[in-house]
Amino acid sequence: MPTIYLSPSTQEFNTYVTGNSEEYYANLIADAMVPYLRASNIDFIRNDPGGTVSDSIANSNANAIDFHLAIHSNAAPPNLAGMLRGPDVYYYRDSSRGRAAAEIIANNLKLIYPLPELVTPVPTTTLAELRRTKAPSVLVEVAYHDNYEDATWIINNIEAIGENLALSVADILGVPFIEP
Repeated sequence: MPTIYLSPSTQEFNTYVTGNSEEYYANLIADAMVPYLRASNIDFIRNDPGGTVSDSIANSNANAIDFHLAIHSNAAPPNLAGMLRGPDVYYYRDSSRGRAAAEIIANNLKLIYPLPELVTPVPTTTLAELRRTKAPSVLVEVAYHDNYEDATWIINNIEAIGENLALSVADILGVPFIEP
């Protein structure tokens, strides 16, 4: 049975324009994934919401993980606050498996995000959760929590986002996606 590491944001200080935090909504999305993962026979280990990114990386690396998925929402730089939209799907630039996974996730998110042309896979070398994990990894910025339309989209689509990410994980792992 394949195993993934679910790493929803631990950033309780990142507040949505509508209220509540990035940590709160990322954990709701992870919760929504669980029934689909179980039905699809995908085992998972989940990070500690009270932990840090370093804790999540260490826990992921201490286990036999086939794929590491970090779930976040984004915020624009101060000069663009509230103006940017769209999911960004980050992968470690030098990881072909990370890139393939990011493309699967981005393509599936395009099916549910209202502006599919804004869904982008993004290579990076700076994000620790991608650079330091042993397993292929992706960090999904589901949308911008400082943009009212994006924040509202996330809040109103928790279940659909969770299902979509679980579908992507099944595809990445090469296992059948099964509805619970």
